[in-house]
Amino acid sequence: MALAGVRVIELAGLAPVPFCGMILADFGAKVIRVDRTKVAMALDTQARGKRSVALNLKSPEGVAVLKRLCVQSDVILEPFRKGVMEKLGLGPEELLKENPGLIYARLTGYGQSGSYAKAAGHDINYLAMSGLLSMLGRSHDKPYAPLNLVADFAGGGLTCAFGVVLALLERTRSGRGQVIDATMVEGAAYVSSFVWKSRRIGMWNNPRGENLLDSGAPFYDTYQTSDGKYVAVGAIEPQFYTQLIHGLGLDAAKLPPQMSFTDWPELKKIFTKQFATKSQEEWACVFDGTDACVTPVLSMDEVISHPHNQERASFHRDAEGEVTPNPAPVLSRTPANVCLDRDPIIGEHTRPVLEEFGFKPTEVDQLLSAGVIECNSARARL
Repeated sequence: MALAGVRVIELAGLAPVPFCGMILADFGAKVIRVDRTKVAMALDTQARGKRSVALNLKSPEGVAVLKRLCVQSDVILEPFRKGVMEKLGLGPEELLKENPGLIYARLTGYGQSGSYAKAAGHDINYLAMSGLLSMLGRSHDKPYAPLNLVADFAGGGLTCAFGVVLALLERTRSGRGQVIDATMVEGAAYVSSFVWKSRRIGMWNNPRGENLLDSGAPFYDTYQTSDGKYVAVGAIEPQFYTQLIHGLGLDAAKLPPQMSFTDWPELKKIFTKQFATKSQEEWACVFDGTDACVTPVLSMDEVISHPHNQERASFHRDAEGEVTPNPAPVLSRTPANVCLDRDPIIGEHTRPVLEEFGFKPTEVDQLLSAGVIECNSARARL
């Protein structure tokens, strides 16, 4: 795989950093998640392909073990607020002295500088600070966050993984590592560059929820069908809109012009009434094979059985039988190879990983008896 041979140390965290680590693991990196000791269960639901080492970082010996792992690795992913790693003596300045080729990725909400650098927050806060949240929501309603996808995962985990790959690429020329300061505020803003750059052409001149792409346009929205399901409509271009009108069985001559903004509310009512006359499956029969840009709104349980997704093998079932997306994008020569094993339990790989990094079995035993590390194994299901 593309990242085969790359060693990654991921300090356990929530949501964005585990996603970043999963991306790297999916494409071949050896990702070791460093968990705390005396934790009942892992909260990382994105742990496929990773191994777990449990360390007590409140002890100097535990910090020394982590340092030894980092100086033999290519990448470290850390999710803590500014100053935490420095207090442990594991900041980038210290580690890069011993491992000049180390890629030190720091993924936080607000970054390593600025007045909010040490502030707590979550996706909705970062989205608010990016300016994007002000644009999200229905007309005459308050702003809403679309799950925690934009800041945590698109602006955070994915952008950080991109930064890691860029730094690894640059290292092939310079031989030197570097520090990645990935923030979810800036990542969310960058992901939304289209929104910023298209303001000058008038795409966002109307209030929230009344523009072309934010549910203001009747031809870019979702509609309920007779069976209580939904279809998504994205017929922006005139030729696509013409096919939408034809498929709906409406007479274009009796409708207002597509881009008559003042008529959009009335046109939306007409579409709502028409879509409610058939089931989602019936509308699929009408629109499949056309360029009307009408698709079913599939549930998370339905995606794996849709013919297109089956042909592409876009989803698979994991070890627990749950539907999960396959890695993207698809590479022609070195594609990702999804690990189908269950996620690791905390400390499951402590001993083999430490021995792989040069710790002698007697050293591991001493660390274990001193409570510096934990070694756990999965219990058999009876």
